[in-house]
Amino acid sequence: QVQLVESGGGLVQAGGSLRLSCVASGTTFSISTMGWYRQAPGKQREWVAFITSGYSTNYSDSVKGRFTISRDNTKNTVYLRMNSLKPEDTAVYYCKNHRGGYWGQGTQVTVSS
Repeated sequence: QVQLVESGGGLVQAGGSLRLSCVASGTTFSISTMGWYRQAPGKQREWVAFITSGYSTNYSDSVKGRFTISRDNTKNTVYLRMNSLKPEDTAVYYCKNHRGGYWGQGTQVTVSS
């Protein structure tokens, strides 16, 4: 059974930082591209960043230079380090295993102004 569990969300002031984690089980994590997505209230889910099995990364323009995606294959975990947070970053953040199309349940990030 595939399971992705996100954690690390919370309430932070604008300009602050958070690190999200997503632990995967039941998947071939090390050979999977992993992605982070977010969905703000009333908006469609949007892609934020992804990291390939070869550790190549890519970011949406809205987070480039502020967010960093990384992975630790020994822990089956993908991270999203978020710096210089803005109120418009407020959303539920989800991780996704691109290989199998699996999603986590999401973690709420709220940035106050």
